[in-house]
Amino acid sequence: MTAPDDLSALGEKPFADAVVKFEELLAQSGRAFLMGAGCSTCAGLPLTAELTEEAIKSAKLDATSKTILAAIRDCFAGTADANIEDYLSELIDLLAVAERRGSRGATQKEVTLGAVAYGEAVLRTATDQIKMAIAAVIEKKVTIATHQSFVRAVHRPQRPGKSSSGQAVDYLVLNYDTVLEDALALERIPFADGLDGGVTGWWSPQTFDRDGLAARVIKLHGSINWCELPDDPLPRRVGERLQLAGANERRVLIWPASTKYREAQLDPYAQLAERARGVLRPSGGDQCVLVICGYRFSDAHINLELDRALRESGGNLTIVVFTSDNEPTGQLGKWYTDVAVTEQLLVFANRGFFHGTQSAPTTTDLLWWKFENITRLLGGER
Repeated sequence: MTAPDDLSALGEKPFADAVVKFEELLAQSGRAFLMGAGCSTCAGLPLTAELTEEAIKSAKLDATSKTILAAIRDCFAGTADANIEDYLSELIDLLAVAERRGSRGATQKEVTLGAVAYGEAVLRTATDQIKMAIAAVIEKKVTIATHQSFVRAVHRPQRPGKSSSGQAVDYLVLNYDTVLEDALALERIPFADGLDGGVTGWWSPQTFDRDGLAARVIKLHGSINWCELPDDPLPRRVGERLQLAGANERRVLIWPASTKYREAQLDPYAQLAERARGVLRPSGGDQCVLVICGYRFSDAHINLELDRALRESGGNLTIVVFTSDNEPTGQLGKWYTDVAVTEQLLVFANRGFFHGTQSAPTTTDLLWWKFENITRLLGGER
């Protein structure tokens, strides 16, 4: 077992003061967490780059799907940090074009990719196989002791089955894995994820509004234990041992799929996105602190939603970011240098703390950005 990181530097000023500020924010505000792939590595799951490479080589892909994926990957040549989600988004866009042409009776229904024309059925098969490849990479034995410690720290001093406050914690999750849900359940923390039932369940977003919840898990990109049954666009959770009619047509429901002109209210991703927007825009004078961890700000859509929320919250949203970058760069750099929102942003970077006019750089790797170390800080250690 690897020895825990040395966090002694966080017990000294000015970083001790930054940790105290973080604790005060969590104590005084409505709380939400945006969690990316970096939050799952301690459980034994891959980062996005590793997931991309493993999915591309997966045996779940047939020769045609591999050719399509390779051609899409070539389209991103020269792009920094392009990943399997970018490739899947591109493929879903192409599938939507083919679907639209088919529904409108176009003579040219195929979509050309890499000098080869592909029809709707082939593109759909490739989409489904890539999702299956992603799921196969993620569906492995994991260790969630850190996640259990994390939810215990976030929800303390909660008694089993009871919330310690009247306000549930919102988890905006970009990952497909279920380690957070598993940890909440093992710690007996009442939560909703939008599905009703048990091992086998159905989409019921009203569960998010139930009384007595301590947490809401909003899976913005879906989950590996969600699937789509024939003739029902909404997520289901189906026990692995069940033999159902049409089981061969069951699709893994991760990443926003082609909607086939579905009404917005029948699109689970649209419903989840709208709920997330509500979390980030507290009303009635309430305050919300959003803690971002394990996310590299590589999703332009998520970045846009965060930017809009900062500017439309009337100052009632504070964003706390733990980042492995040494200082605010990219999207964080833009916010940090923008006088309109800089006071709403706290950056716990690898080599410093940055908030508004306050800048506390250091030459020491602080390492407070690691999920396991965030968990230690939440637990009161430093």
